[in-house]
Amino acid sequence: MTNRFALWTLVFPMILPLLHGEGLDVKEAEKFAALALNCVHREYPNKIAHVMSSDQDARPPRELTPVFYGCFDWHSSVHGHWLLARVARTFPQEPFAKQAMAALGKSLTAENLKREAAYLGYPSRTSFERPYGLAWLLQLAAELHTWKDQDAQHWAANLAPLETAVVKRVEAWILKLPYPVRSGEHSNTAFALGLMLDYARDSGNKQFRDLLEKRAISFYRNDRACPFAYEPSGEDFLSPCLAEADVMRRVLPRVEFAAWAKNFFPANFSLAPAVSLDPTDGKLAHLDGLNLSRAWMMKHIAAALPATLPLGKTLLAASRAHATDGLKSVTGEHYEGGHWLGSFAIYLLTNRGE
Repeated sequence: MTNRFALWTLVFPMILPLLHGEGLDVKEAEKFAALALNCVHREYPNKIAHVMSSDQDARPPRELTPVFYGCFDWHSSVHGHWLLARVARTFPQEPFAKQAMAALGKSLTAENLKREAAYLGYPSRTSFERPYGLAWLLQLAAELHTWKDQDAQHWAANLAPLETAVVKRVEAWILKLPYPVRSGEHSNTAFALGLMLDYARDSGNKQFRDLLEKRAISFYRNDRACPFAYEPSGEDFLSPCLAEADVMRRVLPRVEFAAWAKNFFPANFSLAPAVSLDPTDGKLAHLDGLNLSRAWMMKHIAAALPATLPLGKTLLAASRAHATDGLKSVTGEHYEGGHWLGSFAIYLLTNRGE
């Protein structure tokens, strides 16, 4: 019995995507690529969120940030570029992959990225896009680092100065952050730690990885009985509780994580998909993204648990329901959701972060 259990705990994570009934097909990839292609070089509407130090800061987005000026805001542009890299890498022979490569080549020039690094380096921008946008920038870097393609390696080299600046900024911030931020939006600490940990592992940056793991454990190791009943807040696109569990499954050994999860999740855990009543309202449309992020978090948490635990089966069932509802919302009909939901769909369907 012991040997069978050990074998199952090794095999279960590998067959989990099949059990889940998910995977990215060509038509879906083309659909989501079209959303990113429609926005990465679309300058308006645009939301600029930075501290202005002089009249020079009142300039068009394309002049301030010549790479990440589209898709309504900086962070959405960053993960829009990540989406294009992800689908081009997954389906390199498809026509939309060639379009994606062309768009990436237009954006990720050495000169453009040098100006992005200079923009980030302004003293008044210490907290710019921290941590959400910075975490996604590192996801883009990880995608390029691990993509064995000549163009991708060239873009990775161009991105390196900005990547280095982001890592240094995160290191300085995370060391002095006294408490984690437990919101359901961009400021959430756990979600960013998860993305950045995956980057650190993919890029081989052990020092950064060790720091992130240490901070995650110090923030969350003693947490118990997360109040799932309080979720979601009305404008969430992340689950504070699931984001925390999703980062802890990255940093704790499987046996320790199972014990931690037993105390963290309620015995009667249940989570229904959120309902967004107005997809034309940018903040309310966050709830469509919440269903997608919940879906991948619950799937990955389940994969980190022993197959014999009932919680894993409950998480998988809830993940399927959330994925179904979340993917239905990624239509591109309204720019409020169309400029970013495709990235979340691609993250889910390509099993990023597993």
